Amino acid sequence: MRSSSLDSKKRMIFILIVVTLIWIVLCIRVGIIQFVEGSKWKERSEKQQYASRSITASRGTIYDASGEIVLAKSSTVQTVTVNPLNISSENKEKVAKALSDIFELDYEKVLKKVKRNSSIETIIKRVEKEKTDNLRIWMEENNIYTGINIDEDTKRYYPYSTLASHIIGFVGSDNQGLDGIEAKYDKILTGDNGSISKMMDAKGNSISDTGENYENPSQGNNLVLTIDMNIQAIVEKYLEEACIDNVCTDGGNVIIMDPRNGDILAMATYPFYDLNDPYTINNQEVLDIWSELDSSQKSSYLQGMWRNKAIADTYEPGSTFKLVTSSAALEEKIAETDRKGSYNCSGSIEIAGTRIKCWRYYRPHGSQSLREALMNSCNPVFIGLGQKLGVSKYYEYLRKFGFLEKTGIDLSRRSKFNIFKRGKGWTSRTCNYKFWSEI
Repeated sequence: MRSSSLDSKKRMIFILIVVTLIWIVLCIRVGIIQFVEGSKWKERSEKQQYASRSITASRGTIYDASGEIVLAKSSTVQTVTVNPLNISSENKEKVAKALSDIFELDYEKVLKKVKRNSSIETIIKRVEKEKTDNLRIWMEENNIYTGINIDEDTKRYYPYSTLASHIIGFVGSDNQGLDGIEAKYDKILTGDNGSISKMMDAKGNSISDTGENYENPSQGNNLVLTIDMNIQAIVEKYLEEACIDNVCTDGGNVIIMDPRNGDILAMATYPFYDLNDPYTINNQEVLDIWSELDSSQKSSYLQGMWRNKAIADTYEPGSTFKLVTSSAALEEKIAETDRKGSYNCSGSIEIAGTRIKCWRYYRPHGSQSLREALMNSCNPVFIGLGQKLGVSKYYEYLRKFGFLEKTGIDLSRRSKFNIFKRGKGWTSRTCNYKFWSEI
């Protein structure tokens, strides 16, 4: 009897210990859920209780230098989404058929979205109001209102199509800047998206008495360029004519700058492309074989079409650089502008064992002043001036003129300058810097 009573007490103590341990474990777990993982579970709960869809913010407007002429703006369009959980099973095929017919979409793809076990699915973005009006009429005729959402959206529009195409650039499917000013100032032009959210029950049905929570989107900042639309249009007109008349197969480019402050008034690269349709190639020969090209070839042609050659390609400044040499020589007082007979052109000059000819070597310029040498674009004269300046001094003037730094222009894909460093041997071509020496 006594032994049995002892065993019973041991069992009770054991059970009490086990229960106590379980209670302690449960308390610890509840504490972890409440205080450690509380925010995580709260977030999951809200995701299940709320169905939210985004409202795209309107991008800022891009103006020309006047601040009045619009070069890029956002227009209002519509985006259609569905809440599959709110569409009854008997209506899913009917809804998918209507959406595919009205918006000319693939029925099977639309049906797959309508049947998904998700709170929100995008059917089509940025469609004109005329088509969504047809959807509204269908919804009314079929008495189907829940599960289909029509929200305002924005679409980028370029009023002048090809004007300043290589400067302005364009946006992608999500309104993000992909090229030009649109890409460079994407963060400034992009606003903050809004949202529409509503509470749902465990079955995914709307809780009607709570209504919808609407958060307004905020528009992006506007941008005013230094580009003068009238000058840009004139430049593009005559650049196109010149390229066509002279059969320039590589196109051409022009930059117009205000010399008083460095403002770029116009920058044109030919051939232009349509900003409202940036993925359609502007070369008819390439367009004819477009379907035969692979993806890498297509990408290469598109990148070439978008390339702003005015800032992306390098080129030798040629005889225009004689102005730099002249300015340095005058500043250092080793030359005078109109002193007769200061220089003599014999038709060529020998540098480091190489004879460099004047463009008029067959009938040399003879005796000249600096002004006359500039007028005649006489190579030997400026090679000699470069030698008098010396490497260090000449390099110092290149730095002062800003040739050793980037221009700071507000566009991407800029090429880097290409110039010999001091001590590397300045033996560039005649049309480059007009400075020759054995170093």
